[in-house]
Amino acid sequence: MLYHDVTELIGDTPLLRLDPARHGLPDVELYAKLESHNPFGSVKDRVAWGMLRDELPTAVAQRRTLIEASSGNTAKALRILAAMHGLAVRAYTNRVRVDEIRDLLRWLGIDVHELPGLSECPDPTAPDDVFSVIEKQLAADPDAYLHLSQYTNERNIEAHHHGTGAEIAADLGHVDYLVGGLGTTGSTRGAATALREINPDLRTVGVVARRGDFIPGIRSETELWDVGLFQPEFYHEIVPVDAGVAVDATAELATRHGVLGGPTSGASYAATLDVLRRRPPGDGPVRAVFVVCDRVESYLSYLRKRRPERFGGTARHPTAADLDAVPRWEPEELHARRERVVVVDTRGGMAYRIGHVPGSLNIRDDQLEDSLEQGSPFPPGVTVVLVCPVGDRSVRIAALARQHGQDAVSLAGGIVAWRDAGLPLEVRGAR
Repeated sequence: MLYHDVTELIGDTPLLRLDPARHGLPDVELYAKLESHNPFGSVKDRVAWGMLRDELPTAVAQRRTLIEASSGNTAKALRILAAMHGLAVRAYTNRVRVDEIRDLLRWLGIDVHELPGLSECPDPTAPDDVFSVIEKQLAADPDAYLHLSQYTNERNIEAHHHGTGAEIAADLGHVDYLVGGLGTTGSTRGAATALREINPDLRTVGVVARRGDFIPGIRSETELWDVGLFQPEFYHEIVPVDAGVAVDATAELATRHGVLGGPTSGASYAATLDVLRRRPPGDGPVRAVFVVCDRVESYLSYLRKRRPERFGGTARHPTAADLDAVPRWEPEELHARRERVVVVDTRGGMAYRIGHVPGSLNIRDDQLEDSLEQGSPFPPGVTVVLVCPVGDRSVRIAALARQHGQDAVSLAGGIVAWRDAGLPLEVRGAR
């Protein structure tokens, strides 16, 4: 089939029926909406073009730089679309936590700025988050930039209402369940709005990462802010998924169904099966759709860290019991004992420099986890106190260290609790 512009390839993605013999629910018609088949590889292609299309002539005429809060797929799609018209893209994010994604963004020529924060999904209400930085840039030079703002732009929802959801409705008509990951929430809100026009009783399920865990592209339980496009009451259920479960489900999607989706797609598949298995007895045959939002190839380093045994490494996954066994020190206890322990701040370098527990070391969480695959890097007999933003991720790292015999504890409430307790913060490095 002949096309004359790459934007003609955005949308009209396949809807794949999954064999019940392989997903194990004989009374369920289960479909995967393959947004990974968009030309730049993700569900964000629709959003990027939907937000940019009408603004493009003015942006080109005024030579504006696109400025956006994005850690991956939106920035990628915007950059390709903008570059075709000679425009630059600047992306702000709390942190790009997948190496391949960071490399791809830079390879495409995106001006990437990583800032301190809790998540790759920005919180527009946080005074030190990426939105405040973008607002300062816009205020300083309002004619230089175009901020499309995927987290607040209603065109995000419209792109999926008139695109994703309308396509599913045309293919299937009545749908009982729609399941998708929660990042900006545009895809689930838009698609569900279209499907509710046919079935007002459609159950819409949002998927997030379990508290203290990380799945690229979606929020965790601690990041469900009532801001921007997110509306909690829109969802019948929000399902937290463990990152390990998401990775395993990602592999299952590929090997059972031939779908090379990324970890968020795996999380959505796992959540879909979980929700459908919990249906009340007597709830007859149903039709369900989940969103495959991008492809797997960009996440191999993430998959390797979560399931090293699939790459020839040794599996070390903290169980729930392991996590529960990690001692939590309150800030006052650490303050009283910090001269006799090693304190390790696991946040990014910029966040560490802005303020940290006095005397603490800075080893980023992903680097520390890599090191722990080979054993504890700390001397035996030393108590290591792990510090993260709010005291959740540090528990996992402490559990990994304890598997190697290290006496490791987590700072309860993280650096936020330390600050709120009025305890001293050291600014920049000690050297």
